[in-house]
Amino acid sequence: MQRKTEREPKRNRKAEIVEAADRLLRERGLSGVTTRAIAEAVPCSEGAIYVHFSGRVELLLAVLEQSLPEMLVPLHALEENIGKQTPERNLLTALQGLQRFHDRVGPMLSSLFAEPPLLESFHKSLDGRAKGPRGGISRIARYIEGEQKLGRIPEDRNAEMIASVLMSASFFRSFSTALTGQTIPGLNHRDLVKSLLG
Repeated sequence: MQRKTEREPKRNRKAEIVEAADRLLRERGLSGVTTRAIAEAVPCSEGAIYVHFSGRVELLLAVLEQSLPEMLVPLHALEENIGKQTPERNLLTALQGLQRFHDRVGPMLSSLFAEPPLLESFHKSLDGRAKGPRGGISRIARYIEGEQKLGRIPEDRNAEMIASVLMSASFFRSFSTALTGQTIPGLNHRDLVKSLLG
Protein backbone atom coordinates (compact mmCIF):
# COMPACT_ATOMS: atom_id res chain seq x y z
CA MET A 1 0.00 0.00 0.00
CA GLN A 2 1.44 3.33 -1.08
CA ARG A 3 1.61 6.23 1.34
CA LYS A 4 0.24 9.55 0.25
CA THR A 5 3.06 11.99 -0.38
CA GLU A 6 0.93 15.00 -1.30
CA ARG A 7 -0.46 17.13 1.46
CA GLU A 8 -4.00 18.38 1.33
CA PRO A 9 -4.11 22.07 0.47
CA LYS A 10 -4.23 24.28 3.54
CA ARG A 11 -7.71 25.56 4.26
CA ASN A 12 -8.28 29.29 4.06
CA ARG A 13 -10.51 29.56 7.10
CA LYS A 14 -11.07 33.31 6.72
CA ALA A 15 -12.31 32.89 3.13
CA GLU A 16 -14.55 29.99 4.20
CA ILE A 17 -16.13 32.14 6.92
CA VAL A 18 -16.79 34.99 4.46
CA GLU A 19 -18.24 32.54 1.94
CA ALA A 20 -20.53 30.99 4.57
CA ALA A 21 -21.71 34.43 5.75
CA ASP A 22 -22.43 35.46 2.16
CA ARG A 23 -24.43 32.29 1.52
CA LEU A 24 -26.40 32.66 4.77
CA LEU A 25 -27.20 36.30 3.97
CA ARG A 26 -28.79 35.21 0.71
CA GLU A 27 -30.65 32.27 2.20
CA ARG A 28 -31.79 33.67 5.57
CA GLY A 29 -31.23 37.42 5.57
CA LEU A 30 -29.17 39.38 8.07
CA SER A 31 -31.02 38.05 11.13
CA GLY A 32 -29.95 34.53 10.14
CA VAL A 33 -26.25 35.42 10.08
CA THR A 34 -25.23 34.47 13.60
CA THR A 35 -21.83 33.19 14.69
CA ARG A 36 -23.44 29.84 15.50
CA ALA A 37 -24.98 29.54 12.01
CA ILE A 38 -21.70 30.54 10.35
CA ALA A 39 -19.72 28.10 12.50
CA GLU A 40 -22.08 25.26 11.53
CA ALA A 41 -21.89 26.19 7.84
CA VAL A 42 -18.07 26.31 7.64
CA PRO A 43 -17.72 24.09 9.89
CA CYS A 44 -15.56 25.61 12.62
CA SER A 45 -15.85 26.81 16.20
CA GLU A 46 -17.49 30.15 16.94
CA GLY A 47 -14.18 31.22 18.47
CA ALA A 48 -12.45 30.69 15.12
CA ILE A 49 -14.64 33.41 13.62
CA TYR A 50 -13.32 35.95 16.15
CA VAL A 51 -9.74 35.01 15.31
CA HIS A 52 -10.34 36.58 11.88
CA PHE A 53 -13.08 39.17 12.53
CA SER A 54 -13.63 41.52 15.46
CA GLY A 55 -17.42 41.45 15.01
CA ARG A 56 -20.36 41.35 12.61
CA VAL A 57 -19.58 44.70 10.95
CA GLU A 58 -16.05 43.63 10.00
CA LEU A 59 -17.45 40.35 8.67
CA LEU A 60 -20.15 42.14 6.65
CA LEU A 61 -17.52 44.50 5.21
CA ALA A 62 -15.52 41.45 4.14
CA VAL A 63 -18.61 40.05 2.39
CA LEU A 64 -19.05 43.42 0.64
CA GLU A 65 -15.39 43.56 -0.38
CA GLN A 66 -15.67 40.11 -1.92
CA SER A 67 -18.23 41.60 -4.33
CA LEU A 68 -16.25 44.79 -5.05
CA PRO A 69 -14.37 43.56 -8.14
CA GLU A 70 -17.69 43.39 -10.01
CA MET A 71 -17.91 47.16 -9.55
CA LEU A 72 -14.30 48.27 -9.23
CA VAL A 73 -12.86 46.61 -12.34
CA PRO A 74 -15.21 48.54 -14.69
CA LEU A 75 -14.76 51.76 -12.66
CA HIS A 76 -10.96 51.51 -12.76
CA ALA A 77 -11.16 50.85 -16.49
CA LEU A 78 -12.94 54.19 -16.95
CA GLU A 79 -9.79 56.17 -16.22
CA GLU A 80 -7.79 54.05 -18.65
CA ASN A 81 -10.44 54.54 -21.33
CA ILE A 82 -10.49 58.34 -21.39
CA GLY A 83 -10.32 59.22 -25.08
CA LYS A 84 -10.90 55.61 -26.17
CA GLN A 85 -14.00 53.95 -27.65
CA THR A 86 -17.00 56.22 -26.95
CA PRO A 87 -18.02 57.88 -23.68
CA GLU A 88 -21.45 56.27 -24.02
CA ARG A 89 -19.93 52.78 -24.29
CA ASN A 90 -17.48 53.36 -21.45
CA LEU A 91 -20.17 54.65 -19.09
CA LEU A 92 -22.53 51.86 -20.08
CA THR A 93 -19.88 49.25 -19.20
CA ALA A 94 -19.29 50.95 -15.84
CA LEU A 95 -23.03 51.12 -15.16
CA GLN A 96 -23.42 47.41 -15.91
CA GLY A 97 -20.66 46.70 -13.36
CA LEU A 98 -22.44 48.87 -10.79
CA GLN A 99 -25.66 46.99 -11.50
CA ARG A 100 -24.05 43.58 -10.91
CA PHE A 101 -22.60 44.84 -7.63
CA HIS A 102 -25.89 46.35 -6.45
CA ASP A 103 -27.84 43.24 -7.45
CA ARG A 104 -25.48 41.19 -5.30
CA VAL A 105 -25.21 43.39 -2.19
CA GLY A 106 -28.41 45.48 -2.28
CA PRO A 107 -30.54 43.08 -0.20
CA MET A 108 -27.80 42.80 2.43
CA LEU A 109 -27.34 46.57 2.67
CA SER A 110 -31.09 47.12 2.92
CA SER A 111 -31.37 44.62 5.77
CA LEU A 112 -28.97 46.74 7.86
CA PHE A 113 -31.91 49.09 8.56
CA ALA A 114 -33.52 46.34 10.65
CA GLU A 115 -30.62 46.51 13.12
CA PRO A 116 -29.92 50.19 14.04
CA PRO A 117 -26.83 49.46 16.20
CA LEU A 118 -25.28 47.45 13.37
CA LEU A 119 -26.18 50.20 10.88
CA GLU A 120 -24.52 52.80 13.13
CA SER A 121 -21.36 50.67 13.33
CA PHE A 122 -21.44 50.35 9.54
CA HIS A 123 -21.69 54.17 9.21
CA LYS A 124 -18.63 54.57 11.44
CA SER A 125 -16.68 52.06 9.36
CA LEU A 126 -17.19 54.29 6.30
CA ASP A 127 -16.31 57.60 8.00
CA GLY A 128 -13.30 59.38 6.54
CA ARG A 129 -12.73 56.76 3.85
CA ALA A 130 -13.57 56.86 0.15
CA LYS A 131 -15.85 53.88 0.57
CA GLY A 132 -19.53 53.57 -0.11
CA PRO A 133 -21.23 55.35 -2.99
CA ARG A 134 -19.01 58.45 -2.78
CA GLY A 135 -15.93 56.57 -3.99
CA GLY A 136 -17.70 55.23 -7.08
CA ILE A 137 -19.33 58.58 -7.84
CA SER A 138 -15.93 60.31 -7.66
CA ARG A 139 -14.38 57.84 -10.12
CA ILE A 140 -17.20 58.27 -12.64
CA ALA A 141 -17.10 62.07 -12.27
CA ARG A 142 -13.32 62.12 -12.87
CA TYR A 143 -13.81 60.08 -16.03
CA ILE A 144 -16.49 62.48 -17.31
CA GLU A 145 -14.28 65.49 -16.55
CA GLY A 146 -11.42 63.83 -18.45
CA GLU A 147 -13.67 63.34 -21.48
CA GLN A 148 -14.89 66.94 -21.19
CA LYS A 149 -11.30 68.17 -21.46
CA LEU A 150 -11.03 66.25 -24.73
CA GLY A 151 -14.33 67.69 -25.98
CA ARG A 152 -15.99 64.28 -26.12
CA ILE A 153 -18.64 65.19 -23.52
CA PRO A 154 -20.18 68.69 -23.54
CA GLU A 155 -18.65 70.98 -20.92
CA ASP A 156 -22.06 72.15 -19.73
CA ARG A 157 -22.84 68.69 -18.32
CA ASN A 158 -22.39 68.44 -14.55
CA ALA A 159 -20.00 65.50 -14.08
CA GLU A 160 -20.86 64.88 -10.42
CA MET A 161 -24.59 65.02 -11.09
CA ILE A 162 -24.33 62.50 -13.96
CA ALA A 163 -22.21 60.20 -11.79
CA SER A 164 -24.69 60.48 -8.91
CA VAL A 165 -27.66 59.74 -11.17
CA LEU A 166 -25.93 56.64 -12.60
CA MET A 167 -25.11 55.35 -9.11
CA SER A 168 -28.63 56.10 -7.85
CA ALA A 169 -30.37 54.55 -10.85
CA SER A 170 -28.35 51.36 -10.48
CA PHE A 171 -29.16 51.01 -6.79
CA PHE A 172 -32.84 51.89 -7.27
CA ARG A 173 -33.22 49.35 -10.05
CA SER A 174 -31.68 46.62 -7.88
CA PHE A 175 -33.70 47.61 -4.81
CA SER A 176 -37.04 47.86 -6.61
CA THR A 177 -36.49 44.61 -8.52
CA ALA A 178 -35.60 42.74 -5.31
CA LEU A 179 -38.56 44.29 -3.50
CA THR A 180 -41.26 43.80 -6.14
CA GLY A 181 -39.86 40.95 -8.23
CA GLN A 182 -40.33 43.12 -11.33
CA THR A 183 -37.96 45.31 -13.32
CA ILE A 184 -38.96 48.96 -13.53
CA PRO A 185 -40.11 49.56 -17.12
CA GLY A 186 -38.26 52.30 -18.96
CA LEU A 187 -35.14 52.13 -16.75
CA ASN A 188 -32.85 51.08 -19.58
CA HIS A 189 -29.11 51.59 -19.06
CA ARG A 190 -28.35 52.59 -22.64
CA ASP A 191 -31.18 55.15 -22.80
CA LEU A 192 -30.21 56.56 -19.40
CA VAL A 193 -26.59 57.12 -20.44
CA LYS A 194 -27.67 58.68 -23.75
CA SER A 195 -30.08 61.08 -22.07
CA LEU A 196 -27.50 62.17 -19.48
CA LEU A 197 -24.81 62.83 -22.07
CA GLY A 198 -27.30 64.51 -24.42
